[in-house]
Amino acid sequence: MNSAPPITHLLYLHGFRSSPQSTKARLMAQRIARQHPATAWWCPQLPPSPKAAIELVMSGTAGWPRASMGVVGSSLGGFYATHVAQKAGCRAVLLNPAVHPARDLAAYIGDQVAWHDPSEHFYFRPEYIDELRALEVGPLAHPERLFAVIAKGDEVLDWKEMSARYPGSRLKIVEGEDHALSDFERSHLDEVLAFLNPA
Repeated sequence: MNSAPPITHLLYLHGFRSSPQSTKARLMAQRIARQHPATAWWCPQLPPSPKAAIELVMSGTAGWPRASMGVVGSSLGGFYATHVAQKAGCRAVLLNPAVHPARDLAAYIGDQVAWHDPSEHFYFRPEYIDELRALEVGPLAHPERLFAVIAKGDEVLDWKEMSARYPGSRLKIVEGEDHALSDFERSHLDEVLAFLNPA
């Protein structure tokens, strides 16, 4: 993977009910700013609508060089990152990625509270399930461009489903840990950045 050009533009996609204030997003932003200041960093607040979220991301990265852009996605953001990587042909890192969000999020239709600001609510609409289904991509054209970090101790998603979704990709299966990958900075961040090889 190090034969690929360094990443010059890096996108981070947060998970369901999450935000750019997530611990992993902030840790990555700080490390990029400190050690890779030439790398463009973008971590947008994603709208609840999956269709609107992908439209925001694809329009925002339309001018980015495909060979040297990368995307990191956590949970639902990992599902989105898989879609972006397939469309753009770029590298992606997936952190406990959602594999079947149309199935799993059907139970969350209705009023939701943001993780990082309990005063912030949004409504997860029934039609968002169809929007998620529309974003599903089949077998990956370039599985070697993806790296998935998967925790066996994930209390939200099934690690076996996550692992099975990415044949041919680099997988790091972690014993224990949790959905948030609470040990991200100490155990995974350096490996993620080495895979992406930012400028």
